[in-house]
Amino acid sequence: MRWMIASDIHGSEYYCKKLLEAYDRENAGRLLLLGDILYHGPRNDLPRDYNTKSVAKMLNEHKKDILCVRGNCDTEVDQMVLAFPILADYCVIAEGEHLIYATHGHIFNEKNLPPLHQGDVLLHGHTHVPVCKERGNYTCLNPGSVSIPKEESWHGYLILENGVFVWKDLDGEEKIVWKLRE
Repeated sequence: MRWMIASDIHGSEYYCKKLLEAYDRENAGRLLLLGDILYHGPRNDLPRDYNTKSVAKMLNEHKKDILCVRGNCDTEVDQMVLAFPILADYCVIAEGEHLIYATHGHIFNEKNLPPLHQGDVLLHGHTHVPVCKERGNYTCLNPGSVSIPKEESWHGYLILENGVFVWKDLDGEEKIVWKLRE
């Protein structure tokens, strides 16, 4: 299956629309959101075209395709307007012999690792910075942010297919490619 993975929309109507256009263009089977869907948070400036009602409406139209984990800015009130579950702290995806532990990053991260085995992947958002770091027994990946990228990174997402992760900007330009080790 082809997955699109994105994080940190933070209520931006403009960037949510661009993400969903990319989702259609990528022909992905599922969209995994790594949290911080509607609210921008007290530490971030308002993203371009901040409109949480519009973002909720756009995402709800794709509810059958979306899997989501809770970000530090997501609450029970947000769940009341979203038609897909958003309050799980993590989800796991089996990719061959590897486990991908997907979470937002504010609870489980490189300073507080979840249970990982040799070759597993810790996949999280939260920092708004794309990351691909191979560690001794696991790899840490981050798609960056859809709406508020930091450290001069791009507005983007990840594609996962057949053990290959491809970071792209919202126009579809490839930035980084990484393959799971067998």
